Amino acid sequence: MLRRVTTYIRKHGLLDKQKPVLVAVSGGADSVALLDVLLRAGFDCIAAHCNFHLRGEESDRDEAFVRELCTQNNVPLEIKAFDTLLYARTHKLSVEMAARELRYAWFEVVAREHGCQAVCVAHHQNDQAETLLLNLKRGAGLRGLAGMRPVSTNPMAPTGLPIVRPLLCTTRDYIEHYLRDKRQQNWVTDSTNSDLTISRNAVREQLKLYTKAEIEHMAQTAEFMQGYIDILEGKDTREAGIVRLYENIREFGFAEIDKIYDALQRGKGGKTFTSKTHQATIKKGKLCVTSVS
Repeated sequence: MLRRVTTYIRKHGLLDKQKPVLVAVSGGADSVALLDVLLRAGFDCIAAHCNFHLRGEESDRDEAFVRELCTQNNVPLEIKAFDTLLYARTHKLSVEMAARELRYAWFEVVAREHGCQAVCVAHHQNDQAETLLLNLKRGAGLRGLAGMRPVSTNPMAPTGLPIVRPLLCTTRDYIEHYLRDKRQQNWVTDSTNSDLTISRNAVREQLKLYTKAEIEHMAQTAEFMQGYIDILEGKDTREAGIVRLYENIREFGFAEIDKIYDALQRGKGGKTFTSKTHQATIKKGKLCVTSVS
C-alpha cells in the first residue's frame, strides 16, 4: 500500500513533502488508511474531523475515535461541530448535500490557517466506480464518465486549495486488508451506509457483485475519459499523453499503456513490454513495436 500510494502521488505530482497537508479523517477505514499511509510516507499531516450530529451517539463515538487515533500518532487535530439539519433547511438542500457543502467550506478555512498545500480526501477506486454508475443512471456525457480526478478544485472554494485523492490507485478491499492484516488498525463504521434508500449506498451494494479486477477496470476507464477531455480542451497532461499513446498502439493489444507511457517519459532505454501478438521496446526515447507471432 505504501509503495502503491507514494508511486501514485509521485506520478501525478499530488503533494510536496516540504509543506503540511490537511487530511479529512472521518474514522472510517478509508480515511484512517489515508492518514496512516501519508504519515508513513513522511508527510506533515494535520487531521480534520467533522461532527455533523446526524447519528446521535454514533457521531460522538466517531469523534472520540479520531481524537484517540490522532493522539496515538501525534497528529494535530481540528474538529468542527455542525448543525447540519438547520443548514439543510435554511438552504433547501438534502442532508447529504448540506454535509458536503459544510465540510468542504470548512476544509478550506482550516487548511489556510495551517498553511497547508492541499486537502487530502480518501476517495478510492470503488468510489470512482460508484460515481461512474451513478452518472450513467442519471445520464451523462464524457465528463460524467470521467469521474473524480486525482486533483480537483474545492467545490466550495473554486479558487482555493486543491482537493487531492491519493487513494484513487487502490480498492476498498485492499484498504481494509491493509488496515486489518498489515497494520492491525481498527476503524469505525457508519451505520447509515446500510441505508439503501440513499442512491450511492444502493450502487455500493450492487458493486459487491463485481470483482476487484472489474472495479479497477472501471476506474481505469474514468482515467481514459479524463485524457480524452484534456485532449479536447487542448491540455498537455499525463492523462492526455496516455490516451494519445493508447490510440497509436491500441491495435497491438498492450495492457499496461500507463506503464509504457511512464517508461517513455523517463527515457528508460531497453525496457520491453509484451502483448499476445507484439513486443514493444524503448530505444533512444522511442517505442519500437515488433510482431512476436
